[in-house]
Amino acid sequence: MSRIIGVKPPSAGAASAPPQVRSLQVDADAAGQRLDNFLVRCLKGVPKTHVYRIIRSGEVRVNKGRAAADTRLAAGDVVRVPPVRTSAAAEARAARPAPAREFAVLLEDEHLLAIDKPAGVAVHGGSGVSFGVIEQLRQARPQARFLELVHRLDRETSGILLVAKRRSALTHLQEQFRGRETGKTYLALVLGEWPERLKVLDAPLKRYLLPTTDGGEGERRVRVAAAGDADAQRALSLVRVRERLRGFTLLEVTIKTGRTHQIRVHLASAGHPIAGDDKYGDFDTNKALHRQGLRRMALHAWRLQFDHPARGERIELLSPLPADLEEFLTHVRTAPL
Repeated sequence: MSRIIGVKPPSAGAASAPPQVRSLQVDADAAGQRLDNFLVRCLKGVPKTHVYRIIRSGEVRVNKGRAAADTRLAAGDVVRVPPVRTSAAAEARAARPAPAREFAVLLEDEHLLAIDKPAGVAVHGGSGVSFGVIEQLRQARPQARFLELVHRLDRETSGILLVAKRRSALTHLQEQFRGRETGKTYLALVLGEWPERLKVLDAPLKRYLLPTTDGGEGERRVRVAAAGDADAQRALSLVRVRERLRGFTLLEVTIKTGRTHQIRVHLASAGHPIAGDDKYGDFDTNKALHRQGLRRMALHAWRLQFDHPARGERIELLSPLPADLEEFLTHVRTAPL
């Protein structure tokens, strides 16, 4: 993905040297990646919050110039990385390979792989997670020359996840996602009775970091922003009621933009958080639902539509609700009044 230039490696048996400035040269396989994603993969064991901090501070340089987190890298670019230190535990985790694992396949050819991701599995390592889907797939398929995530799903979200098997496929598919040419519909079980009239959620979203007890920056969150906020991004979600249940509503949510936590924040801001959502949901209700068998966030990537990156025909993939969510819905439907 990259090669290190301008840093002399320590000799065998030498004591651990203090961190140094490094220069990473982007190769063809990393071309087109965002700067933040590139650094997260290169700086194993460094928290994402720190990666974003050194980018914002200007300590990271691309071809000797400042760059934003969403800067797209090109082959041959040189990325300057300031000294960063990882803990011994983080270094040990980074050195330990992910366990090989295959996932249920919805579609596969020489260009792409579509899997049915289970809930509870991160799509990639980082932020306290040693490994995710992509690292496990690479271990399970050592002969694969190229495997890269096309998009992301939250750790607790199940459903359709695309993996590119060629650089050309990755570029083509990501252009479709950025150009809003894909169709992405999720199933979400929300608390309460969703208003039939509420079909369009068009509210800008803004990222922020939770404060920590030592005054530093904590976990990332997203909130609805005021109109005109320069730091916010437009977010558009279309909502359709699929089924009404006692105390809940099962929704089909089609997102026209792909913002972080978009569905979770939009639905919660409308007064109907997703059942089991530990970030934006209702804590006490979630505890009660856990006792009833719901041990995850009830959000599932159900349908995905896109143009095949090589052949051009429109593809539609469907992933049925997993067994744990179906069992909980059956419980709700059949529970005595």
